[in-house]
Amino acid sequence: MRDLLPPEVAVAVAGATDWTGALLPAERAGLGERAVAGRRRDFTAGRVCARRALAGLGLPPTPVPAAPDRAPVWPAGVVGAITHTRGYCAAAAARAAEIRAVGIDAEGHRELPTGVRRKVCLPEEEAELARLPGGVNWSVVLFSAKETVYKVWHPLVGTWLDFSDARVTLDPEAGTFTARIAPARLAATPLTDPPSSIAGRFAVDAELVRTAAVLVPG
Repeated sequence: MRDLLPPEVAVAVAGATDWTGALLPAERAGLGERAVAGRRRDFTAGRVCARRALAGLGLPPTPVPAAPDRAPVWPAGVVGAITHTRGYCAAAAARAAEIRAVGIDAEGHRELPTGVRRKVCLPEEEAELARLPGGVNWSVVLFSAKETVYKVWHPLVGTWLDFSDARVTLDPEAGTFTARIAPARLAATPLTDPPSSIAGRFAVDAELVRTAAVLVPG
């Protein structure tokens, strides 16, 4: 994930021992006693990485608890995001004075199921995917980009963003994407200056799709 983000963002990727690392008390409270083993491993790796990303900013060890909607709660003055998929977990954090919002996402490199694809892809996006080069499951790249866009949007704006609210264009040569937010969604937000466009980067290999995006102040 480091290769997709600017230097102002601290990044930590889970190693083998992070999936069974230690949680701080405030973090354990957000996990819950009935969490299944897979959820516990993902949550633990995410929080261990989050605290390591905070350390990368020069901050002391600080818990990153979970909000009621399971979103990570970062310390005051910090923005960040966590992602995990099978065998991969990463966290990114930045000082809010330098980065307005950050989003990251990782997905297994596989074709989206038909039902999921119908929910994720707009008709015009489907038409564009059909014209992209072969060898990549572009639908999952688009899905991951929309997940990243949501992680940028929600902490900043505080409202839901549906898959159909973001129109994503992929540039396979540059490894970038641009998401344009639907005017109706922009008009419904409480912010006077919600982001109408969010640009990011992506990388694809045989096993994994990774996406990331930031907004800067100003």
